[in-house]
Amino acid sequence: MVKLLTLAVLASLACKLLAGRWPWELLQGDPRAANESRARNLLGIGPQAGYDEVIEAHRRLIQKVHPDRGGSNEAVHEANAARDLLLARLADRRGA
Repeated sequence: MVKLLTLAVLASLACKLLAGRWPWELLQGDPRAANESRARNLLGIGPQAGYDEVIEAHRRLIQKVHPDRGGSNEAVHEANAARDLLLARLADRRGA
């Protein structure tokens, strides 16, 4: 039993050193894709949305959640983070 536990710990450490992530993190999938999907859902746009669509969706959302219209600062921060994430992804795709 001790040998099996030691082997599991060594395998986990080797995975962390080689892949940069723990084994259980590898099983969860790509967290960046999940964050991008969450941002797209928040803004209400599809995966093929371009720069102008992201900006327009952000403007519409900000109009709904702005504190002056009964929204909250947290909702504005979420909308801004979603916009920034998606625009960075678009810039990465253009540059690649």
